[in-house]
Amino acid sequence: MSMERVSRISGLWAEMEAQNIMGIVKRLYSPDIKYHIYATYSSDDRYYGLGVSYPNNIKVDISSFESLKEIKVRVYVDSSFEDHSLLLIQLVKPQYCGIFASLCESLIASVVAKPTEAEAIRTVINQLEKWRTLFKNTKIDGLTPSQQLGLYGELSFLRKLMQHEQVTKAQAVDLWVGYDAAIRDFQGENWAIEVKTSAANNAESITINGERQLDDTLLDNLVLYHYAMEVSKHTGETLPQLIKNIRGMLEWDEVQLNQFNDNLTAIGYFDVHEEQYLNRAYLVRNAAAYKVSDNFPRIKENELRSGVSDLTYEISVSQCQDYLITNDQLFNIITSND
Repeated sequence: MSMERVSRISGLWAEMEAQNIMGIVKRLYSPDIKYHIYATYSSDDRYYGLGVSYPNNIKVDISSFESLKEIKVRVYVDSSFEDHSLLLIQLVKPQYCGIFASLCESLIASVVAKPTEAEAIRTVINQLEKWRTLFKNTKIDGLTPSQQLGLYGELSFLRKLMQHEQVTKAQAVDLWVGYDAAIRDFQGENWAIEVKTSAANNAESITINGERQLDDTLLDNLVLYHYAMEVSKHTGETLPQLIKNIRGMLEWDEVQLNQFNDNLTAIGYFDVHEEQYLNRAYLVRNAAAYKVSDNFPRIKENELRSGVSDLTYEISVSQCQDYLITNDQLFNIITSND
């Protein structure tokens, strides 16, 4: 999402707030968009909002959003157009204004390309479902240091894919599924790659989450890719710098750029938290790929006793060395199966 758009909706909110008009006020987001999308503001309760107008023949179910505490989702009669309703999304907690602006921009970017009003409003509802999951499962005040380290590792591997001559940037973004709480971080048709990132002072141990993460039963190839990172305040690349670099690589593909930004949102990364992440820089000390097969140190789902599940365990890097594969072997797995 561009800073221009963020400034646009935030600017509209600021203008309406300064006018202090009673009730809910709406401003057209952009005359260049074929759908009627509005920035809204309610002076009575200081709610910033986003409104989307749609014809009444489109049925909208908002019942699943009633339990949300951070936002309110309502449907009103849209007096500006005959036989139209206004889907209104309002922020209840003003301390999340920056995050809400980013979410609204992401939603607008997803809607504008849709060919019909029905598809546009369906996209809005789908985005709201993602918001519901985000607010429920994510600490939206910022990522923890451990989450930052893990995300830096995943995005480092994403960039590695994007830089390979046999993988297009669009393919690389599509292969990244770790943002969606998938079992593994990158998924092809018959292969998967799990990326693990350790701080250099604890690089000998890798934490495995769940009995299925290193289970290759349904795959032709499963790879564990491990980064050992030096973490400091000054030496290396920060998470925002890496994200800026990837966005730059995608700047000519708006669809994939929007997808990448949506994925970051799903994880809980917001640009408004950028300053929190600037005091942690990462330097790759070692990177290695291991083919998970045969007697690789792991636990498989069919090895568990009945009633045992949701395991977290650690494996030793030194015990994985017999399964090392080269960079060429790694990309042969990726490119020969997709």
